[in-house]
Amino acid sequence: MFHFKIFATQFSIIPKLHRITDAIRFHNIFLIRHFSTSNSSSNGSGTPSKDDYFAAIHHISNIVRRDIYMERTLNKLRISYLNSELVFRVLRACSNSGTESFRFFNWACSNNPSYQPTTLEFEELVKTLARTKKYTTMWKVLHQMKTQNLKISPETISFVIEEYGKQGLVDGAVTIFNQCSKSIDCPQTVEVYNALLFALCEIKMFHGAYALIRRMIRKGVTPDKKTYGILVTGWCSSGKMKEAQQFLEEMSQKGFNPPLRGRDLLVEGLLNAGYLESAKNMVRKMIKEGSVPDLGTFNSLINVICNSGEVDFCINIYHEVCKLGLCPDINTYKILIPATSKVGRIDEAFRLLNYCIEDGHIPFPSLYGPIIKGMCKRGQFDDAFCFFSDMKLKGHPPNRPVYTMLITMCGRGGRFVDAANYLMEMAEFGLPPISRCFDMVTDGLKSCGKHDLAKKIEQLEVSIRGT
Repeated sequence: MFHFKIFATQFSIIPKLHRITDAIRFHNIFLIRHFSTSNSSSNGSGTPSKDDYFAAIHHISNIVRRDIYMERTLNKLRISYLNSELVFRVLRACSNSGTESFRFFNWACSNNPSYQPTTLEFEELVKTLARTKKYTTMWKVLHQMKTQNLKISPETISFVIEEYGKQGLVDGAVTIFNQCSKSIDCPQTVEVYNALLFALCEIKMFHGAYALIRRMIRKGVTPDKKTYGILVTGWCSSGKMKEAQQFLEEMSQKGFNPPLRGRDLLVEGLLNAGYLESAKNMVRKMIKEGSVPDLGTFNSLINVICNSGEVDFCINIYHEVCKLGLCPDINTYKILIPATSKVGRIDEAFRLLNYCIEDGHIPFPSLYGPIIKGMCKRGQFDDAFCFFSDMKLKGHPPNRPVYTMLITMCGRGGRFVDAANYLMEMAEFGLPPISRCFDMVTDGLKSCGKHDLAKKIEQLEVSIRGT
């Protein structure tokens, strides 16, 4: 009897499951038909709404990634029209599913006579197959492009070569590089050379990399910053500083001066290789000699060093290079101001913000927002509110993330009335607050006895959300 009851219970659930599944299937078919037919539209204009369009793409992508019987399920959807953009978006959403993407692409080509694939979809598929190590299938797709007289871009070939390099498959990288001038019909640009150079440096084949650069010069292709950076980074990562310096000197003697000075390239090479102390020492030496690094190199240095937690070093080096004549740009301040605010050096952050304004840069929320957050963390709410008001008066309006941050910090500090005021102000400016802010403020107001204000906040949420 016991077993029979279990069986009966399970049997009674099955029809319900079928009804649910049928309802979902009906909704999905309706959704696909809605955006794919040219006549139907939710807004009556003959074109589907963005929400419906992207919902349908999301649904198709889920089928491609997860459905074992993908083709059968797609056929049941009865998609009446496929275009290039839709196929491309689905392929891009399935960028980590090589075999499944290839099956979907074949289905789109064979089951929809109106659809003609373009270079865009082919290249996206080639990248996906390379990324997922489906190299045999990738070569089939490349040859298919050749038969349809579609040219592949150097950017896609470079991506494939680098993917071979990341897996240590340098033979595959060399093969596709050589095929550029034969079966693939893709020019061997500096971008393609750089990709193969990267693949060779990945397996420490520096003699081959150096030989490639000599060939590059013979073919009339001028090395760019990335060319030098790849080889210098490779040597630096192997502790071969002397070889890197000799390479830069030799290239300079041949008239191929890099876009950056040699020591700047070495600094960036050391940073990319993870040798932070060596990079810092080299910059210290440059400053001691009265020289300053290139601005891009300096920004790369302080970005990496700040992320490692050594903010004081970055602040000191900033003041030193400014004395030597370096003119910081907005990216310099975008790195330093949040970093100094995060570690509680609010006075220094204010000083940097003033320098930024003096240099002619207009402060924006991601610059002054971290300062407000830093002051709130230290309990300086009144100072934070004054500074916030000052920014608004000077014509630098806050955005939604800054308001959300300020409301959250007020809530954490028990300043629920202030949080409520900022929430209402945010709504007045047409920046709808997120649900979490409403919940935090209303709960906080109720806990401290401000029930009337809590009710106003609840009414505001209803008026905004309509629920």
